[in-house]
Formats: sequence, C-alpha cells, structure tokens
Amino acid sequence: MPFDTWLLYLVTCCGIAVVPGPNALLALTHGAIHGRRRTLFTISGGVLGFAVVLSLCALGLGALIQASATGFIVLKIAGGLYLIWLGLGLWRSAPISLDSMGASSSQRWSLFRQGLLSAISNPKALLLFTAFIPPFLDPHRNLIAQTAAIALTYAVVEFCVEYLVASAANRVRPWLARTGRRFNKVCGGFFVLFGLALPIHS
Repeated sequence: MPFDTWLLYLVTCCGIAVVPGPNALLALTHGAIHGRRRTLFTISGGVLGFAVVLSLCALGLGALIQASATGFIVLKIAGGLYLIWLGLGLWRSAPISLDSMGASSSQRWSLFRQGLLSAISNPKALLLFTAFIPPFLDPHRNLIAQTAAIALTYAVVEFCVEYLVASAANRVRPWLARTGRRFNKVCGGFFVLFGLALPIHS
C-alpha cells in the first residue's frame, strides 16, 4: 500500500473509531467499573474481533455474507440478542468497588470474551468495513499484505481510542461508587436499546 494511501486510510480509521458504538460503550462501562488496567482485556478482545471482521471483508467474505439476505438477518438478530444479554447482565450487576485487587484469570477471559463477541456480532461493522475498504485496496498488489496492513492499522487506532475512553471513565470511579446501581442500570439500558434497534435498523 503506498504511503499516501495508507495515510488517508489512517485518517479514515480515526474518524470511524471515534464514532460511538457498542464497543466504545463497553470500554466506557468497563473502564468505570473495573478500571483501565482490567479493561485492557475488554479492549483487546474488541480489537481482535474488529481485525477479524475487517480481514474477512477485505478478502471478500463480507460482501458474500451481505449478499445473502437471510444470513445477514440472522447475523443482525444474533448481534442484537448478545447486546441485550450484555445489558441485562450489567443491569443486574452489583455497584462498583474501589478495591485495587487484580483481575482473576476467569474475569480476564470474561472481559476479553465480551469485547470480542461485541465486535464480531455487530453487523454494522460488517457493512461499514465492506463499504470503506475497497477504495484502499490495489488489485495489482499482494492482497494478503494489504489486508494485514489494513487490519493492523485499524486495530491500533481502535485500541488507542477505546483505551482513552476507558481511562476517562476510570477517573470518575469514586463518583460512580457513590451512585450505586444507577450507573449500571443506565449503561445496561443503553445496551438493551442497542440490541433492540440493531435487528430492525436497515
């Protein structure tokens, strides 16, 4: 990929990454509840999920899935149900704690899994990546190498943006600890709304 093309792609990635979505909300929520260090597992899972979806789109599988109306509807419903499940779990969760204990291996895996599934179950990412990747691909160059550059660039940008969001949320943890369950219910409600709107939104 020529440098000027990559630079334009980098700017485009930054614009896409700062648009609020389920993974940004997840990073915000986990940053407030678990702290920015534990949220690195959530962010890493989400970044990996986006990299996988983006790579599939770059290799043409995204367009293939998009062409199947039934398959795409199933993907939208599955993504919506997962977001609703996340929201209900957050709604019922206990108020945040300000303890400094590290995350257990099971909790680390849980955070990573939530970020990963939130990214790969979002059909909007499939549509978005399928639409914006082709202009940056050169059919006369190695497709695998271009796909790797595209996926890695977006992964780095997405990681930085989500980490900044989690860090900002972490700063207000003392206030959130005093609000009890209200913060969890508000964020859980947003996830449920995302999940309900996803299957019906064109």
